[in-house]
Amino acid sequence: MNLLRAASTISVLTLLSRITGLVREQLVAALFGASSLTDAFQVAFRIPNMLRRLFAEGAFSQAFVPILARTRAADGDEATHSLIDAVATVLLWALIVVCVLGVVGAPLLVWLLGAGLPADGREAAIVMTRWMFPYIGCMSLVALSAGILNTWRRFVVPAATPVLLNLSVIACAWLLLPKMEAWGWRPIYALAIGVMIGGVLQLLVQIPALRRIGALPRLGWSPSRLRTAWRHPGVKGVLGAMGPALLGVGVAQLSLVINLQIAIFVGAGAASWLTYADRLMEFPTALLGVALGAVLTPQLSAAQGRGEAAAYSAMLDWGLRMVVLLALPCAVALLVFAEPMVAVLYHRGAFTALDVDQTSTAVMGYGAGLMGLVAIKVLAPGFYAKQDMRTPVRIAVIVLVLTQLMNAALVPLLGVAGLALSIGLGALVNAGWLLRGLVKLGSYAPSPGWLGFGLRVLLASALMGGLQYLIATRLDWIALGERELLRALLMAASLAVSALLYFGVLALCGLNLRQFARRA
Repeated sequence: MNLLRAASTISVLTLLSRITGLVREQLVAALFGASSLTDAFQVAFRIPNMLRRLFAEGAFSQAFVPILARTRAADGDEATHSLIDAVATVLLWALIVVCVLGVVGAPLLVWLLGAGLPADGREAAIVMTRWMFPYIGCMSLVALSAGILNTWRRFVVPAATPVLLNLSVIACAWLLLPKMEAWGWRPIYALAIGVMIGGVLQLLVQIPALRRIGALPRLGWSPSRLRTAWRHPGVKGVLGAMGPALLGVGVAQLSLVINLQIAIFVGAGAASWLTYADRLMEFPTALLGVALGAVLTPQLSAAQGRGEAAAYSAMLDWGLRMVVLLALPCAVALLVFAEPMVAVLYHRGAFTALDVDQTSTAVMGYGAGLMGLVAIKVLAPGFYAKQDMRTPVRIAVIVLVLTQLMNAALVPLLGVAGLALSIGLGALVNAGWLLRGLVKLGSYAPSPGWLGFGLRVLLASALMGGLQYLIATRLDWIALGERELLRALLMAASLAVSALLYFGVLALCGLNLRQFARRA
């Protein structure tokens, strides 16, 4: 398998997902702006989304995928299918309980994440949380499917699936918004309906994909089947690994909860500014970090199962070079070209020039730590593949404390931008610590040529950043909103020229990009 081709496939499909997600955010910004009701939706959507990242794509995937890959490499498909059936059965029953508790406990959850919301916004958040909470059930089963498909090297469906959520929210906002008041509902509830429909659609498209590889789980709906599944040694292994993984991911989600609370107390609209900036930052983190992590995790686990230490280290080295090659210029762009991007993407309708300014500063804060945010997606699987969950957890706990200390110092000075900057700086510390741990354990030995490679990338990034700074400061991107098409074309042309300059400088410096097209 060509690692670059696999990662590129995921990146292209993820780009489509992020583009439709951006259209979704643009629509929300234009229709509702940054207000207490949009803050209420962000809080309500953050609850199932946080639990999805905590359980489904977080602790569960980190525990399940390495065990699944090692079982398939060592014991064959029959044992692997038995593991899938048992894990899916236990997961199903757990999700039913969690969803019921979430719907009943919505007021408490909203209070925990949005205590600063006004009474009107808190009431709306509770209603939307109850409507959207079953989304976590759908997405946890989607995460199970993604782990199976990625292990079988079927990357297309897991990468393309998120598009359905964005299309569903866009369609509901467009079609249902005029009807909501006639039905006696708040217009923003249309977004919650779209989220739930999108979750169901994402789950349904997994079924034919799993059936094609003969890995569609056989779910046990009876208590006796649940007891049998619970006793499966693979389930015990997954649950055992999920404990520390859950703590590690929980630390990251706790940091998000704290940041959301702080943003709400900063002022009305601050939570929305942070969310809009987060969406823009997710372009490079998803295109690079998620793609690399999805490709490397099962391959590293399989290499570990076969005892191939050299291949293990070489794949980590390849992933880190891809991070430097692609994440560094993206970080530079977020730092110097934030306002043009935010203005083009969001400045219309109810989204004002003040919103552009505040969101841009938050984007710059994220840009300062983008290298760390992406590198974690490559470095953490290096520990997960060895079923070492404890080391990343210890690091995450310390980084959480450090991040909140930075919040205490930076938020009074920078407002919402201080929150983003604290997250970014914390990610850099986290990534550096993970890298040091892998080197110290002997799991990763850097390949020759890093110094020359790094200097070439730094030079190309600096020249590209200088060009972007000139373009960003010589044009009034807010005033250009009166000619929206021209503004969009100018931004597209600026980014295209910047990319040509970056890769052109790399080519003139003698960097051969074909070296990254390695095979697993």
